[in-house]
Amino acid sequence: MYSIRLQGDTAALLRKMRRYSELDRKGLNTALAEGVRESTLERFKQGRGPDGKRWKTSIRAAETGGKTLIDSSQLRNSIKTTADASGFAVGTNVKHAATHQFGDKGRTIRAKRAKNLRFQVGGQWISKKKVKVNIPARPFLGLSDEDMQEIKATTEEFIGRDD
Repeated sequence: MYSIRLQGDTAALLRKMRRYSELDRKGLNTALAEGVRESTLERFKQGRGPDGKRWKTSIRAAETGGKTLIDSSQLRNSIKTTADASGFAVGTNVKHAATHQFGDKGRTIRAKRAKNLRFQVGGQWISKKKVKVNIPARPFLGLSDEDMQEIKATTEEFIGRDD
């Protein structure tokens, strides 16, 4: 048998323990997930990863004056959240997301529905059976230092602080 004996003013500790046991964990995790999602969407606007580093500009963005990873907005618009009492997740189910998140060195692309691939580079049309491409990592998912501070602040607000 184990026992713990507390001495001194335990009222504040007991209040915090009671608050924590009554905490709406799903509500907290939903709020945390939405905060991280908003931060992730902001990264698309800024063209930066969670570490604050700018993404390498894509060829398409450089040639058209557009933004990297926001050609059709499919990837950005696919960022979703899920939360329950045990935790939360922020992510995407778009197939090419991992390629952009982690990069892809030396991938060979082949024509599927035609004899050759046909694409434009620098205003010139090129036709090839296969092409090797290097796609640099452009991480958009993850937690920044600012995200961690926001998670701490939101959690403290939910639990309540009386110290």
